[in-house]
Amino acid sequence: MLRRLTLVAALLAGPAFAVGPAFAVGLPSEMLQDPAQEARAREIGRELRCLVCQNQSIEDSEAGLARDLRRIVRERVAAGESDAQVVAFVHDRYGDFVLLRPPFNAVTAVLWGAPLLALGGGVLAIVLSRRRMRGALVAEAPPLSPEERARLAALEHSEEDKRTS
Repeated sequence: MLRRLTLVAALLAGPAFAVGPAFAVGLPSEMLQDPAQEARAREIGRELRCLVCQNQSIEDSEAGLARDLRRIVRERVAAGESDAQVVAFVHDRYGDFVLLRPPFNAVTAVLWGAPLLALGGGVLAIVLSRRRMRGALVAEAPPLSPEERARLAALEHSEEDKRTS
């Protein structure tokens, strides 16, 4: 009986947990009256990073700062500014970090190059560790005793005899 109640409670509570960032912009006070302007504002918001969450756009974030940035974007769109002007306004105040796709320049080259450097470093580490392992395996083998050398020579000689006959 307790299992059934737990299952029913989980099924009923599931949709409540599924509604997160999808409804971050749903308050009528945040939405513009003109659907075309609202669509533009949302598109711009998808390009701007939430400075609190850092891996979400301001459209997906529920943070207070993201809400403020959404309001600023909508005010600027409603004032008739172009998408580039709105993005430039926010970029001027918060820098390259606010852009989810930062431009490639001397400052952001590290951001763009870091994954390649990490991959190269990983490959180099694997190659060096394999070389060390191979060297360690060879170095650990003790030298052959005179009896073992004689036996090896006999085996090699018998192999040569089999090939020639």
